[in-house]
Amino acid sequence: MHSGLVNPIDLAADGRQAGHLAIPYSVDRSPYYQIRIPILRLKNGAGPSLLLMAGNHGDEYEGELQLGRLMRLLDVSKIRGAVTILPMANLPAVMAAKRCSPFDGGNLNRAFPGDPAGTPTVRLAHFLEHTLFPAHDAVLDLHSGGTSMAHLACTLIERQADSARFERSVALMRAMGAAHAFIADNGPAAPTSMGAAGRAGTIGLSGEFGGGGTVTPESMAFTAAAIDRLLMALGIADAPVLSREALLPPPALQLLSLSRHSQGIYADRRGWFEPAVPLGARVAAGDLAGRYHDLERLEQPEEELRFAEGGIVISHRLHTDSQAGDCLIQVAEPISG
Repeated sequence: MHSGLVNPIDLAADGRQAGHLAIPYSVDRSPYYQIRIPILRLKNGAGPSLLLMAGNHGDEYEGELQLGRLMRLLDVSKIRGAVTILPMANLPAVMAAKRCSPFDGGNLNRAFPGDPAGTPTVRLAHFLEHTLFPAHDAVLDLHSGGTSMAHLACTLIERQADSARFERSVALMRAMGAAHAFIADNGPAAPTSMGAAGRAGTIGLSGEFGGGGTVTPESMAFTAAAIDRLLMALGIADAPVLSREALLPPPALQLLSLSRHSQGIYADRRGWFEPAVPLGARVAAGDLAGRYHDLERLEQPEEELRFAEGGIVISHRLHTDSQAGDCLIQVAEPISG
């Protein structure tokens, strides 16, 4: 079945190919409009293949900027195998500076395995899972905390039933050089890009590379180093491409687990959140997590919020103004092995 997506890239051809994935989507101002998603393919003979993508959520910028830079810097003659780059996968969300697409409300990272006859976001998800992901040995999907969240820098993989693929995933995750990492266990039907990678039979790698709807020198350097380390670990490149300084030996990796609702604190009413601890802090159950203010009832003292579980603080809400249901702060459990 035709997916409603036009792909100009010949995945078997050597050389440099630049173009756009085109998703037809009729709108009021343009009945034959196409959503045009930039794509670059570099291939130099036989060898490992890597798909690099960012902009799965539109307000997560480290990956978008670094992959745009990589498109300009990477020389096909200097690689072995193939690299495909999608710097703005959910293009409408990127252009709108939103998490989800303004065209169909689609959250690409909840849209897999997609539908070839659906809205633009699910059509793209179908193409990625069924065409692009299976054509690569590994997929790196770069995320960050987005506009509303500060997130501890970390990498992530999904647990795999295929033991050989899982061991290779762990090795590549370690090679990326983060100080913290997750092994998620969302199951084979997960609607995420990492779930899709597993179903496609490829190695899925991801992570949170910054947050706050902005970039910093530290977050950009971390992202550049992770991409460079992965290219070299796969044997695609011999030297860093993006990193502006020499790569230092990676830190010891602390694995983390986030699997229980009790590891987060959620708002149960309208309020204004004040975090009490920074990202990366080690806390114990009962420690002060933050204070919840009520600016509509100034006579009321702020409520002290305390952690139900100990661990390492991995994220907190950046928007002080909060609504019932918002996640205010989370801790992850350090694990060994």
